[in-house]
Amino acid sequence: MNFLQFFVWGSWMMTLGHYGFVEKQWDGAEFGLVFSTMGFASLLMPTLFGILADKWKANYVFAILHLLFGATMCFLPLIDNPIPFFWTLLLAMSFYMPTIGLNNSIGFKILKDEGKDPTTYFPPIRVWGTIGFIVAMWITNIFTKEWGFGQSIKVSFIISAIFAFCLSLFSFFLLPTLKKEPIIVSNVKKTWTQKLGLEAFVLFKQKKMALFFLFSLLLGAALQLTNAYGDSFLQDANVFEIGGLINNFSTIILSVSQISETLFILAIPFFMKKFGIKNVMLFSMIAWVLRFGLFGIAENTEIGFVFIISSCIIYGLAFDFFNISGALFVEKNTESRIQSSAQGVFMLMTNGVGAVLGNIIAGLVIAKWFEDPTTHVKDWQGIWFSFAAYSMVVALLFAVSFKYKHNPEELRIKN
Repeated sequence: MNFLQFFVWGSWMMTLGHYGFVEKQWDGAEFGLVFSTMGFASLLMPTLFGILADKWKANYVFAILHLLFGATMCFLPLIDNPIPFFWTLLLAMSFYMPTIGLNNSIGFKILKDEGKDPTTYFPPIRVWGTIGFIVAMWITNIFTKEWGFGQSIKVSFIISAIFAFCLSLFSFFLLPTLKKEPIIVSNVKKTWTQKLGLEAFVLFKQKKMALFFLFSLLLGAALQLTNAYGDSFLQDANVFEIGGLINNFSTIILSVSQISETLFILAIPFFMKKFGIKNVMLFSMIAWVLRFGLFGIAENTEIGFVFIISSCIIYGLAFDFFNISGALFVEKNTESRIQSSAQGVFMLMTNGVGAVLGNIIAGLVIAKWFEDPTTHVKDWQGIWFSFAAYSMVVALLFAVSFKYKHNPEELRIKN
């Protein structure tokens, strides 16, 4: 499940920037809008489908969403204009983004039903998602490079659709049926919040959870920026010569980021128990500063290549220490009956509000200050350093304001 879940995402997301900037010649603002579809789709859909999954069968909701996602992706290669492309991709991502939270909640539920601690057992399972992302990137690189099959990047959308159909079938027929929480009959009148399944939003009343979700939003604004612009940067002929190592193997080079993820995911149980959620999230924020900063000083030299590889290695810590640890934090601080809904709220703040603001603002900033309006040549150093400065501000604010005392006992399995 985890392998296919992230395969269908990795097969097209990392090359979307090159597709928009180079193949379609869209400007920074237009591409910023297109890439923000993941954020817009996460504003409501993960929460709504999380509520549905809590009330119905999560694995069936998961399967249907992947079926609809795959069908929608098949239309993207037929569209040239950025606005229709935006609406079609938005529809596809409205089906896909809820499945990330559902992937977590289904995994947590299956483990707990088997009496296993998700903090210990889930990260090694989640590694297979990263492996799927890596394999997808390599396959796309082979299909789209001149030394491979030389196809248009639009083939990546079809690859994604095919494997989404496979995951849908797998979820329908091979995932175990999840045991539902017993319904307790009570004479206590339910509130509208309870009737509508919106109880997860009550978490905002807790200062600890409210701050956690706020910083999820702020860091979420940075999470997808290197995915949006990384491949475009490495394939920019003004920085890295056409046919050179970096330009020619850009997607495979970026896959080092996901290879790094596999190592850091396995380290999460140790770091969570040793340092606690606050320090783990702080490590992630500092890593984002390094991720962007190293790209900023990278040039078409041997030492520049070292900086790029170092940035990709740092990415594993930056991405996983926030996403996986954050999902585990939500799991440990919410009741099991609203697990899918709570994971949906986490997705709402990171890949929803945060990603929308991050991608749209980044696109406008690049178009105004870091891109020639005529030639579309970009000041990549300025772009990456501005991203690094933002991440540093978020890290400093988090270190000062998020007061959370680490208690190793909280990381034991919750009944």
